[in-house]
Amino acid sequence: MKSSAAIEQLYKNYYDDEVGRKRTVTARQTVGHIASIVRESPVERLLDIGAGDGAVLEELQRRAFARSLHAYEISESGLQAIFARRLPHLIRARHFDGYSIEAHYQEFDLGITAHVLEHVEHERAFLREAARVSKLLYVEVPLELTVSIKRAIGYGSSYGHINFYNPETFRNLLVTSGLEIVDFAIFPNSLDYERFEAGTVAGSIKYMVRSGFLRFAPAIAPRFMTYLAGALVRLQH
Repeated sequence: MKSSAAIEQLYKNYYDDEVGRKRTVTARQTVGHIASIVRESPVERLLDIGAGDGAVLEELQRRAFARSLHAYEISESGLQAIFARRLPHLIRARHFDGYSIEAHYQEFDLGITAHVLEHVEHERAFLREAARVSKLLYVEVPLELTVSIKRAIGYGSSYGHINFYNPETFRNLLVTSGLEIVDFAIFPNSLDYERFEAGTVAGSIKYMVRSGFLRFAPAIAPRFMTYLAGALVRLQH
């Protein structure tokens, strides 16, 4: 199994300047989420699957979160951007077909795949392979399957989103992929992200509304507003 030609073409030159600026902001919040769930660090060997332009890798290195970093990425432009960062702790960064990772069973102490699953054609095959090579796997997705799903599909298509989740469907996907959920959390976007997207004033208001709604009505909020879900999983035995 490999990604379709259409998917590979879409991501061939995906990491232009506009996407790169946004990923720098999202990387900070993503690594914050990882650190809140994976509380023991530094991790010995960390693998970023679908590493994009390396923004998350660079933030992980800045925080000294892992002693060695490894990456697989489908996009050639992404790999070039990773190499350009010249990360001292990066041991390897390789191209892959989206589904086959050249690594041994549980070779890595922690695998991460953040904001990748919503782009993947065959989600369960991808998750099983990511979990095969990782003792623990952190998966993060946007929760866009809300009452505004039509708008989310229109907006997400420009970023290559083909899958849409709410907390229940995301959990179900993980379990039916043969994974055990060790920890699970729902996050609002960070203040920095909201300000990047909407400006200082409007972004600050959006942050207060979104985070407040989640805090006071955690079961209801994801049905009406977009949040992020992070899950720490491992293969079921």
